[in-house]
Parts: sequence; structure tokens; C-alpha cells
Amino acid sequence: MRLALIAHDGKKDAMIALAADFLPLLGRCRLIATGTTGTRLAEAHGLTIERMLSGPLGGDLQIGARLAVGELDGVIFLRDPMTPQPHEPDINALVRACDVHDVPCATNVNTARLLLARWSEA
Repeated sequence: MRLALIAHDGKKDAMIALAADFLPLLGRCRLIATGTTGTRLAEAHGLTIERMLSGPLGGDLQIGARLAVGELDGVIFLRDPMTPQPHEPDINALVRACDVHDVPCATNVNTARLLLARWSEA
């Protein structure tokens, strides 16, 4: 399984905690992540993660491009809806690409848990 992991600054700790609960699954996946999120996950859990640019520098778009050509099976994107993001158009484009290409996308912790639990069973 090929998964993208993205978290806004206010959600990075939640992503680290979420990953801890699903390490067996994530350890079997091909993971890509935006810059800081990928670095923090690799340091916290020893996961092998291909790191893109940070989101504001184009990382969301890089992940969207991978998704558009069929290289991703799912996206966990922990968004911070209470903090304005300077790259909001890029974020919207990535979520739209998930919808266009019918790729599961979780944008909050509870939805991410549901997806990851389901994928753990498969």
C-alpha cells in the first residue's frame, strides 16, 4: 500500500501519535510525506519515508501529482481548520485530486483511524 502522510503544524503531534498506534501497518507501506511531517515521523518511529518539499513550498502539489498518476492508494492529511494556510489553493487541489481519482483521504484524526484500522485488517 502506498500512503501519503501530511499534517499542518498544529496537527503534527497528532500525526506522530496516530502513527504510533498503526506502526505495524505503516511499516509495511510505501510512505511519502511533506518535509517536516516526514522528518518528524522518521525520527519518532524509524519509518522509511520519501520526503517531499514542505507544504507551503510545493509538497502538497508534489503529492497531488503522484496521486494523479496512480501512485497513491490513500492520503492522511491532518488539516488545521482553525489556522489560515498561505498555500490553501494547493491544499484544496490535493483534496480535489483525491475526489477526482477516488482515493481515500482522511483530514482528521478520527477518520484517519477508521481508514488505517480498515487497511490493517486487509
